[in-house]
Amino acid sequence: MHLVDLWLTRSLSMCLLLQSFVLMILCFHSASMCPKGCFCSLSGDLNVSCSNASLKEIPRDLPSDTVLLYLDSNQITSIPNEIFKDLHQLRVLNLSKNGIEFIDEHAFKGVAETLQTLDLSDNRIKSVHKNAFNNLKARARIANNPWHCDCTLQQVLRSMASNHETANNVICKTSVLDEHAGRPFLNAANDADLCNLPKKTTDYAMLVTMFGWFTMVISYVVYYVRQNQEDARRHLEYLKSLPSRQKKPDEADDISTVRAFWQCWGGGNLEELHLRTSKRGMKIKLPS
Repeated sequence: MHLVDLWLTRSLSMCLLLQSFVLMILCFHSASMCPKGCFCSLSGDLNVSCSNASLKEIPRDLPSDTVLLYLDSNQITSIPNEIFKDLHQLRVLNLSKNGIEFIDEHAFKGVAETLQTLDLSDNRIKSVHKNAFNNLKARARIANNPWHCDCTLQQVLRSMASNHETANNVICKTSVLDEHAGRPFLNAANDADLCNLPKKTTDYAMLVTMFGWFTMVISYVVYYVRQNQEDARRHLEYLKSLPSRQKKPDEADDISTVRAFWQCWGGGNLEELHLRTSKRGMKIKLPS
């Protein structure tokens, strides 16, 4: 019995020692993978804090088991494609108070389904690709950015889960409609469908263009008709100004005259020949 108790006591001690050793290895492993300038802590979930670390870009050596990631108050200017693709457990991502201007189309690929909170407030974001937040389930904070309100932003906000709350916090720094500048995006979107504006503008442009071409064609036809009328009038006046021409004798009359000439000459009737030729305006010297 004594041996059994001793064996159990030693086994329990060994088990506790083994658990401590494994936990120490895990903690050391996570700490050793912590990016430079960041602080990693393991309290149930791995928390990686890189706040105020003067980072100019998002670290690429983040631990794959990161759950909470704080990158706020740095100098990050862009979010590249698939930068978080290996962080399959990421639930909280804070990128506020940076200088972010560009968010690539597939920036959140790999974490869109697991992410619960995304903070992009207080940056320099004017616009994003229409698919940048596709399938994003997180509650996004995107206020205090110089947003340009247009059709793309309207499509982006409609694709987000917390559309109403997010859109209500977006203020249009600029807009495709000047009257919407300085107003909340939600009010602007309620006043006008920003995705229909380009189509309407195109329709108006086509209408104006067609009207311009139609006017040019009508003007050309009117000018052409008037010009032809003027040319016809001048040609008619020219014809009227020409001297009248005497009518030529008919071919039949000429033949009959010749025949008469020979008959009269052959018959010796010179008086008749002279009479006929005189009527025709011909002068024939009669033989003596």
